[in-house]
Amino acid sequence: MADQSTPVTGYPAAGYPHPPPQSGNNTNGYPPAGASYPYAAPPPQAAYYYAQPYPDPRATFLRRLFGILIASFIIAATIAFIVWLILRPRLPEFQVDSLSLSNFSLSSSSISANWDVGFTARNPNHKITLYYDDISATVFCGEQRLSDTAVGPFVQGTRNETTVRATFAANSAYVTKEVVDGINSDRSSRGIVNFNVEMKARVRYKAGAWRARQRFLRIFCQQLSVGVSKNSVGGTLIGGPRQCKVVM
Repeated sequence: MADQSTPVTGYPAAGYPHPPPQSGNNTNGYPPAGASYPYAAPPPQAAYYYAQPYPDPRATFLRRLFGILIASFIIAATIAFIVWLILRPRLPEFQVDSLSLSNFSLSSSSISANWDVGFTARNPNHKITLYYDDISATVFCGEQRLSDTAVGPFVQGTRNETTVRATFAANSAYVTKEVVDGINSDRSSRGIVNFNVEMKARVRYKAGAWRARQRFLRIFCQQLSVGVSKNSVGGTLIGGPRQCKVVM
C-alpha cells in the first residue's frame, strides 16, 4: 500500500492554492493596463546646463558711454530751453541815422571820397547785456567794395541805445565801368548816389552768471541814398533813418 504522506510526482501538493485565473485579454505575460509596474522606475537623466558667455567688457563700456552721452544731451537741452524761456534772448537792432559824403571824385575807373556814417544800436533784451568785439565795416556801391574800416568795441546794457560811428576813406579806389556808369546815371537823372554799408561783429550775451558762447553778427544797411548833384563833391543822407537787417 502506498504511503499517502508522499506527494505524487507531477501533481501539486495538497494545501497549495491554485494561481488565479488570467483574463482572456491578458495572455502576453505583462501587467494589465493601469497596473503598477512591478519594478523600480529608471533614474532620471542628468540635466545639462550650458554656461552663458561672459559679456564683452568693451561692448558694455560703449553701451554705458552711449547712454551717458544721450542723458547728458537731454539734460543740457532741457537746461538751455529753460534758460531761453526765462531770458528770451533777442537780436540787437541797428539803423543808420546819418551819412555824409565829402571829397567825392569819380573818374572812368576810380573813386575817391570820405564817408561818415552814424548808427544807433539798440539792445531790446530786458535781462541780457551785449558785448561787441572785433567790429569791422565796409562801404559798397552796388556790389563793388569801396573802403573798409574798424569800429571800437562797446558794451550795451539792457534796453540800451548806443550811438556808433564809422568813417571811411577811399583814395583812387578801383571801380568797374558798370559802377561808374551807374553813378553818373543816378547823379544826372535823380541827383543821388546809393551806397550800402555792411558791419560784422562778434557779440556775447550775458545775464548774471549765465554767458552764451560768442556769436558772429552781420548787419546789412542797403540803399543809403546820398544827395549828390552832378557837379557837387559831397552830400548827405536823404529820406530819413534807414533800418538795417541783422543776421546771426
